[in-house]
Amino acid sequence: MHWMEVTEESSVLTSFYNAEDESNLLLPKLPALPKNYSTTAKIFSEEKSDEIMKLLGDVRLNALVVGGSSGFIEIYAYGMFKIAMVTGVPGSCCGLCLSGDLKSLSVITEIQDSPDSEAEMTYFQLDTSLLSSYLPEVTRMARKFTHISTLLQYIKLSLTCMCEAWEEILMQMDSRLTKFVQEKNTTTSVQDEFMQLLLWGKASLELQALLMNQLTVKGLKKLGQSIESSYSSIQKLVISHLQSGSEALLYHLSELKGMALWKQKYECLGLDASGIEDAITAVGSFILKANELLQVIDSSMKNFKAFFRWLYVAMLRMSEDHVLPELNKMTQKDITFVADFLTEHFNEAPELYNRKGKYFNVERVGQYLKDEDDDLVSPPNTEGNQWFNFLKNSTHLKESPLLFPYYPEKSLHFVKRQMEEIIDQCLQKPADVIGKSVHQAVCMSLYKTSQSEDSTPQLFKLPFLWNDKTSNIHYVLFTMLESSVSKVYILRRYTDTSRSVSNGLIAVEFGNFLNNNINESSDSRCYSCLDAHFYDDETVTVVLKESVEQEGKERILAQLPLSSVYTDEDQEREFIWDSTKRLDEQSAEISTRTVFLENQWRVLENMKAQYVAVNGIRKVSCVLSSNLRHVRVFEMDVEDDGEAEEEEEEEEEEETTQIAAGEPEELNQSTDNQDSVCGASAEELPGETEEQELSLDP
Repeated sequence: MHWMEVTEESSVLTSFYNAEDESNLLLPKLPALPKNYSTTAKIFSEEKSDEIMKLLGDVRLNALVVGGSSGFIEIYAYGMFKIAMVTGVPGSCCGLCLSGDLKSLSVITEIQDSPDSEAEMTYFQLDTSLLSSYLPEVTRMARKFTHISTLLQYIKLSLTCMCEAWEEILMQMDSRLTKFVQEKNTTTSVQDEFMQLLLWGKASLELQALLMNQLTVKGLKKLGQSIESSYSSIQKLVISHLQSGSEALLYHLSELKGMALWKQKYECLGLDASGIEDAITAVGSFILKANELLQVIDSSMKNFKAFFRWLYVAMLRMSEDHVLPELNKMTQKDITFVADFLTEHFNEAPELYNRKGKYFNVERVGQYLKDEDDDLVSPPNTEGNQWFNFLKNSTHLKESPLLFPYYPEKSLHFVKRQMEEIIDQCLQKPADVIGKSVHQAVCMSLYKTSQSEDSTPQLFKLPFLWNDKTSNIHYVLFTMLESSVSKVYILRRYTDTSRSVSNGLIAVEFGNFLNNNINESSDSRCYSCLDAHFYDDETVTVVLKESVEQEGKERILAQLPLSSVYTDEDQEREFIWDSTKRLDEQSAEISTRTVFLENQWRVLENMKAQYVAVNGIRKVSCVLSSNLRHVRVFEMDVEDDGEAEEEEEEEEEEETTQIAAGEPEELNQSTDNQDSVCGASAEELPGETEEQELSLDP
């Protein structure tokens, strides 16, 4: 993985960076989701309402580049939405680096023809000039993509909250009535049983047992309160969250369609107006379904309220309890309302029992929140609807693109899933088009990896890629074993693939700087490089070991300035790469520079160091042992050097005493020196960095 930020500047980009997003002016702010629901909804909760804007990313484009096996590479704008998918790069990706000007992508892959053959490390430089040439357009498009991606997540979480607001207790009426049908001995239907109770005030013994023993007055009251509370919560979520998110999504898709219609700017990036139009239509259908759910909730709340009020009074009379005068008043209109409710909701449906294991579907809101492909159990009744009749009889409007399609048989979840699929399909095309525009500019076979029997865990692997944002140069660090010594090879390539770098490849070997004997020519190449990373644009951090390991020989952490590697005299000896051969077959022709580090190193005592990870911005290096169990962290730029040296000397004396007393020799397992500070900058004095050591033992 590689995360990069665009460093390119232009007047068009500057005006875009400084301009206020029009959506902030035209759209209301998305309301925060209630924090009493799922933990996933807390992304948009009241305490973290600012996180929504953070998810939308910075205005300046940054991207996450991800590579994997089988040669796939993907670029995610703002780390959220895929804007490029590159295929066809052979081998398994070991490292990659996208330049700050977006002109090229450097990739290191490991190519292995068969499991028994040696793997070959290969460097590719891919031309991504389409991204660079259309940087303002790519930035605007990526910004829209992240808005749309965030809004889809917001809608998804809003629907999750609605599902949590709907409770299983609301299904109690359906299950009680189904059990009543299975146990009753009479041939009278459930609907007739309740109708007789409504008209004559008398219930059969079986219905009376159902109401008084199973449902109970207390249970009915609790059920009524649950339905009212649940439906109110769902209604608020639909109005304030689901509709707000959908309308904002419609706005951004409409703007994206306008961009797609500007073919001169955006057609080459893969924006397709017809596909975006399909996405807009899908969002419209989702909004229609949300409005339908609101109508069902409103109708159900009125129906249940009237039904439960009547049934509550009837059950009080059955139990011979006192009925309050205000509850006892029931007009002919109320009776008609309850009778219509019983007629519509209390019909037995044997086919429903085969599908859902129940004969009734009195509760009609939950079916909209089920994430399943089945049709609605009780779809809305559109008979007699004047608008539906008008559309049905109009040949011109029936297939009009101005009307959003309506799916009366489907749930809200189904329509939402369909909307997401259409939007993803619409926004996938730019990633395919941009990915296909990426082509190979340079291919260099570096070396073959030896199948060593060394059991050392391979946590980090060279080669290491680095992009110098100032000079727009890609660097590749790697090592090759030569005469028992691993040199560091530094490859330089301009991000502009049409330009070439003089002295683009050079080998670095490390002299015997511990003895400070620069004149020793025979023993000058006595250190091998184990790991190397760029500390900043001008410095490389390396871990070195003696080429012939002996007991008592320690490993070394060193800083290698590039100024000591690239000199004017090397310009005359430019390496000419023979593309028919691997680099390790041409190593004798590569310019080699022997470096004697004076004060820019530190001995890593009592630690078999193997790997290093660095952060030049934070001025920190982290060294890991070969068995991956011990870590040392170094501050590379420590100013206070007074008391630190004394602490270091005292610490060394204590450690010597411990060894003499029979303490274990592997001092890396000790955490006594976690807070030890040892001196000034690593670039100023030898061995003087702030060090923290941690043991990773279980």
